[in-house]
Amino acid sequence: MRVYVKSFGCSTNLADGEALMGLLKKAGYHMTDSASEADMIIYNTCAVKGPTENRMINLLKRTPTTKKLIVAGCLPLINFERLRRETHFDGVMGPAAGDMILEVAERVLNGEKVTALENATKTMPRLSLPHAQLNPVISIIPVSYGCLGSCAYCCVTLARGSLRSHRIEDIVERAKNDMASGARELWITAQDTASYGRDLGTNLAELLRALCHVEGEFWIRVGMMTLNMANDILEELVEIFLDDHVFKFIHLPVQSGNNKTLKLMRRSYSVDDFKRIVAAFRESLPEITVSTDVICGFPGESEDAFEDTLRLIEEVKPDIVNVSKFFARPNTLAAKMKESTIPLAEIRRRSSLAANAAKKVASERNQRWVSWSGEILVDEVGKVANSWVGRNFAYKPIAVRSTSKLHGRKLFVRVVKPHPTYLEAEIVE
Repeated sequence: MRVYVKSFGCSTNLADGEALMGLLKKAGYHMTDSASEADMIIYNTCAVKGPTENRMINLLKRTPTTKKLIVAGCLPLINFERLRRETHFDGVMGPAAGDMILEVAERVLNGEKVTALENATKTMPRLSLPHAQLNPVISIIPVSYGCLGSCAYCCVTLARGSLRSHRIEDIVERAKNDMASGARELWITAQDTASYGRDLGTNLAELLRALCHVEGEFWIRVGMMTLNMANDILEELVEIFLDDHVFKFIHLPVQSGNNKTLKLMRRSYSVDDFKRIVAAFRESLPEITVSTDVICGFPGESEDAFEDTLRLIEEVKPDIVNVSKFFARPNTLAAKMKESTIPLAEIRRRSSLAANAAKKVASERNQRWVSWSGEILVDEVGKVANSWVGRNFAYKPIAVRSTSKLHGRKLFVRVVKPHPTYLEAEIVE
């Protein structure tokens, strides 16, 4: 039986997909890289945004009915009614399914139509499960599932539930095993890494400290942190980020530069909190890469409030700004704010302005890296022939050209040209 598994969305979903593949492979299924060659297709879906959900639905519609189709991931819990109404599937289950995939796959192959969504927001696959890494250099470790937030626009809580954290010793053991198999980057991922361990009486700083004590040559990329949770342990976080094992990279989604809009979004921090947290990291780590997110056109966002967001981007100058247009998601508080909805044309205008501001700042920030020399770890194949992408200590993507196979290698390079989203370098012999 040939099976094709494809995961979409966040790194936690990618980790869930790796577990699905590892379990199926161990059970004797033949994994294929081609949907056209597969007898059974498993799409591990994302539906965090409206356009993403639309792409998922269109993909499912195009899947031939001659193939067995299992839909996993967040979409079934975020908008099951649309999934049932517009697509054909043989099996459906939520995210973080773990061992359940084996039972669902067997029942589907026996001709059943399976809906396995019971307790889907409470499951947490064991870190010891077999997993097939999408990238042999990168170990994606989901340290927790769910979060402690209740943001007005977020539908992911409907799919992922409340916070459930893995024990530090289990995470450390998983990291050791993956590194023994060749991984050199550890992606610490969760819906909110800064919430990690609050249900166990520990926190993210304690986890990172334990991981940094592991012997070996490796680097840790810390995933998205909500500001209010990071603020609680800010001093400890800054201290542990000084460790050589930790990439100097933070992802702090501010979402808006206006406090009134943040309250409407039910985000539990202020604009000044964002500025202060970024300043604290930059004071100790001047070259740290700062990534953030903003949402344009949230219901009730005035023109002045949007201008505040543009001013914040210009003032703080994040290296990366992920700009999103607001789309109301099913069963969220924001979906009920119809009286303050902003026209789509205006949302697009604001998004375009924010994207331009972000690109300008990113170009300025990357200009500082011209002539930098140092080591990178090559962790991905480039998009053009004979190109490779590596990361330096600040997790900056640095592209090089070579006809040699460089994946997984460390190189000494010199940056020769900045681009808004990456740096171009030459290999120094």
